[in-house]
Amino acid sequence: MTHLVLQAPTLDNLRVEKIAALAQAASLKPINNTAVKLQNIDVSARADIAAQCHDLGIDAAFLDTVRPLADCKILAMDMDSTLINIECIDEIADMVGRKAEVSAITEAAMRGEIKDFSESLRRRVALLEGVTVEALERVYSERLQLNAGAEKLIKTVQTAGLKTMLVSGGFTLFTERLKARLGLDEAHANTLEIIDGKLTGRVLGPIVDAQGKADYLTALAQRTGAASTQIIAMGDGANDLKMLSLAEYSVAYRAKPVVREQANFALSFSGLDAVLNWFCPNGAA
Repeated sequence: MTHLVLQAPTLDNLRVEKIAALAQAASLKPINNTAVKLQNIDVSARADIAAQCHDLGIDAAFLDTVRPLADCKILAMDMDSTLINIECIDEIADMVGRKAEVSAITEAAMRGEIKDFSESLRRRVALLEGVTVEALERVYSERLQLNAGAEKLIKTVQTAGLKTMLVSGGFTLFTERLKARLGLDEAHANTLEIIDGKLTGRVLGPIVDAQGKADYLTALAQRTGAASTQIIAMGDGANDLKMLSLAEYSVAYRAKPVVREQANFALSFSGLDAVLNWFCPNGAA
């Protein structure tokens, strides 16, 4: 029996009934004010249902099994444009009037048009030469915000016993602060070289690229004994695809088309905490 969870910031009965009719749902179960579960749907219409939901501004999740959240063991998240609202490197570049140039490279990399992430990162970081530590502090304090639902998601999965990991192609200056702020178990990112209070335009050590993200998640899964069915992984760019492929609950959050096409789930309209509505607290479907 396949269930369909529908979610949107404002979820009205008219849109829900339209999807329920298309899905030939046997029953409908409200979850909360922004989510409902259609039970025993016609999976042969899955493609049409998904397209209709997207057109109506609804996030749709097809679930063959509704598990307790505590059955999972890991939540792994990308940082830029997933956990937080900005691309940190673009905002750093804005401090020295180079945002347009850096953003163009960032976008191409996230869409998968630039295949070598490490090279694209080095090109962008080189443009940051001379940026002061004070400017980096301003990006964190003035521009960085958590995306909607982030704190609720993280607190809830932590209460359920999941390990939480932030793994980013961004920078440790931001990931370490977020780790402390949110009580995350792990955070991994790239280290910017700083000399005399200014960026040198270089990255120290191995770059956390797509394979690096996947390797960090694999290592955590091995330490916790987590199977793919027990992993939630969230990201938005092509650099996240290898990590997402390790998780049954692979989530494309406000993602580029290439990521939406390959992830098992997508959240294009709802907040990060919408993930929680795919699970049940006591195991009952």
